[in-house]
Amino acid sequence: MRVTQQMLFDRYVFNLNSSLTELMDLNVKAQTQKRVNKPSDDPTGMTRILDHRDTLRSLEQYKENISTAKGWLTNADESLLQVSTILTRAKELAEQVATGTVDANNREQVSYEMRSLFEQLIGLANTEFEGKSIFSGHKVDAPAFKETMWLTTNDEDFGKDAEFTINGSSDTTVLVQYFDTTKATAVGDTMNLSDPNLGVRYSIDGGDTWLDDATVTAGVLNMPQSGTNVTFANDPVVKMNDPDNPATSDGTWMWIRPAVQYIGDDEDAPPQVDSMGPGSNQIGATASGSFLDSNVTVRIDNPTAATMDEEIHYSYSMDGGINWVTGNVVPADSSADETVLSVANGGILTLTNAGANELKPGQQYVIRPRSAAINLDVSFSEQVQVNSVGKDIFGGLYIDPSNAVASNGGIVPLSSMSGGRVFHGTGGSKMGLTVQGNDEASKNLFEVMGNLVAFAETNNQTGCQQALANLKNSQEHLMNAAAEIGGRENRLTVSGTILDGIKLNEDSLISSIEDVDLSELMTQLKQQQIVYEAVLRSTSMIMQLNLGKFI
Repeated sequence: MRVTQQMLFDRYVFNLNSSLTELMDLNVKAQTQKRVNKPSDDPTGMTRILDHRDTLRSLEQYKENISTAKGWLTNADESLLQVSTILTRAKELAEQVATGTVDANNREQVSYEMRSLFEQLIGLANTEFEGKSIFSGHKVDAPAFKETMWLTTNDEDFGKDAEFTINGSSDTTVLVQYFDTTKATAVGDTMNLSDPNLGVRYSIDGGDTWLDDATVTAGVLNMPQSGTNVTFANDPVVKMNDPDNPATSDGTWMWIRPAVQYIGDDEDAPPQVDSMGPGSNQIGATASGSFLDSNVTVRIDNPTAATMDEEIHYSYSMDGGINWVTGNVVPADSSADETVLSVANGGILTLTNAGANELKPGQQYVIRPRSAAINLDVSFSEQVQVNSVGKDIFGGLYIDPSNAVASNGGIVPLSSMSGGRVFHGTGGSKMGLTVQGNDEASKNLFEVMGNLVAFAETNNQTGCQQALANLKNSQEHLMNAAAEIGGRENRLTVSGTILDGIKLNEDSLISSIEDVDLSELMTQLKQQQIVYEAVLRSTSMIMQLNLGKFI
């Protein structure tokens, strides 16, 4: 085979380029100090590197979430500490007005600061972080609380029986008394609110002066100079006061005083249940037990209609019907008008006879748990709630969402029929009481403070003493909430430490795959430089091409 000059030239150029390419690759590795700079350097290694980098990006997101969560929780923690400081001051003032050594003027002077502290509490309960309300559940774009008016009475029977709505507003507490204009009814005896002989007097200056222009018309108590009126939905019974002596407290007294309404979300039980399918409108459906934040859909799978005492086959889905947990069976029993279906996480759906006791194939029941939590992922398997439900911390007044919308689609106003005091069980007084006792409502911070303001403004020593005792319960409840938030902050600290450890491990793994051994690289680079220079010299010596050689 004849070796031509062109063949020699091509071979030398190829060797030259190969040496140069290897030298350039080594230079790139020396510059980046990475062994793997492109997939062709190490396809398997590049796959592992990309996996680890994806993990690092997740860790970075978790760290950002932790930083955001710390902002929310630190603000909440600081707000509750400031609230506790205000309550400490409120207790100091309450101790002053609860003693018999101060007079009406002293209580009036203290009441001004009391009302100022009350306003400060509302501001702290509406604390925001980055423009988002932290105590309003999911409703972060609006304040959690708003100021309103509510009633307190010294008559427990009246507080239980009266159904009322307060209209208007007043900068001071309005004190109301009832009496018999004919003086025929003894002090302490009762009359209905609709009785034409019933007289009403009220005071807007703490009881110093009394106004007699109040009227009761069609259940509406009008007090023209107070800026408020009270609509009674029923005809409650009130006890008569001395018509000539307002200082006598044997009859029904009523304080129209400042209060706070919670307008955020809640997580209260039970969940709402929507029914769908043939005949489902004749089946009563209620949910109880434990549910996650997502909706649960329950489907009846019997091939034919079955009564509630027969074997019931059903499925449930926790992702909107994409995936179903099938094969669930309720054995036949003797309960012809009720059947109980169990779903995941301890939830229970109870179906009852509401016109029919027959369950038909395809009927579906959507369980909608109330959700107010905003959870952020802070690790691969952990979430932390960053917000809070304000009413569970501060109390106040609240309208249950099931009562918030009228049949015509309008918004239902706050009243004793639509809402009530937080932490207050059924059967008790709908109004605040001057002697409330150590019950659950005593930890309702806004109600306790509202009553304290009212009693200080109206020179009621007994009420101030009761409010002082309840303030201690309110502050204990508040500090328990602060401790719970502090626990979430500690979880963030632990999660951050764990993420730092995982990040260090991932960085080490990536380094072991893609980073070069510098001493080895420098040796290879030097060797390749020698090779490249040798190729250049040999090529220049052998390939001395000029026209003179071909003449």
